Amino acid sequence: MKSSRQISVKSALSAGKIGLSLLVGLAAVRAETLTVATYNIENYVAADRMTEAGYRKDYPKPEVEKQALRKVILGLKPDVLALQEMGPGPYLDELRRDLKAEGLDYPFAVLLEGPDVDRHVALLARRPPKAVKQHADLGFTYFGAREKVKRGLLEATFATEVGDVTVFAVHLKSRFTDRPDDPESAIRRGAEALAVREAVLKRFPDPAAARFLILGDCNDSKDSKPVQSLLQRGKTTLAELLPATDTRGESWTYSYHKDDSYSRVDHILASPALHAAVANGSARIYDGPDTRAASDHRPVVVTLKLEKP
Repeated sequence: MKSSRQISVKSALSAGKIGLSLLVGLAAVRAETLTVATYNIENYVAADRMTEAGYRKDYPKPEVEKQALRKVILGLKPDVLALQEMGPGPYLDELRRDLKAEGLDYPFAVLLEGPDVDRHVALLARRPPKAVKQHADLGFTYFGAREKVKRGLLEATFATEVGDVTVFAVHLKSRFTDRPDDPESAIRRGAEALAVREAVLKRFPDPAAARFLILGDCNDSKDSKPVQSLLQRGKTTLAELLPATDTRGESWTYSYHKDDSYSRVDHILASPALHAAVANGSARIYDGPDTRAASDHRPVVVTLKLEKP
């Protein structure tokens, strides 16, 4: 026969377990995780390209690259995925269909219809956005003429346990030189960044109290004028650039095969109010086995741990 002391100890331990379970359950209710990634998927569209059979015009992204791309996305499984260099609607539909067939469903999708009719910014989401806005008419002055941000700015807001979180997805002008007085299109890219910055500030005049991310292919380094413009305007801090490395501690996100150069041009910036929710205070660069075959870029992903006070 068990003593009353043994019974009371066992009861206390059992009660402790129940109490711990309740605390864990309450913490789970109060906390929410949101993973957000950005990925330039390299010409998911008919384009002039080199193939195994030689140079081809208006040739679709090869199937081997599409398969590798899906493996990368399946490895990430982000809740929200911002894409750059996505082709028109049918190409986005194809990617969603193929991902769903392989076990990853993105029921919500947005394609930004900007001035660039071939390569778009797009968004895939596993949860419904609360609101979406396509900034396709962001203008700026460029050598005396009025121009538009070539791929626009895609804004999507998601409801969370702590309130709304907004994602601003960008793809700034490439380094291709369009005119000799603007080498590598640095002036135009800088002007695009300023236009994006003003749109963000118009939406959130007080960034310190707002929860948002600015992410995408900025086609420039973290110390460049375009990226710095997205971080600060005068004494106003818009966002903080999240450090990011892969599993080997390397920080490049873009590789230029022609000269074997590597650089980081894909970035995630978090507003001051959202920075505290960034897991480990940093993003990460995905370097799974299929990344080199999928695109000349590698995706960057951030995990947000959103907790009620």
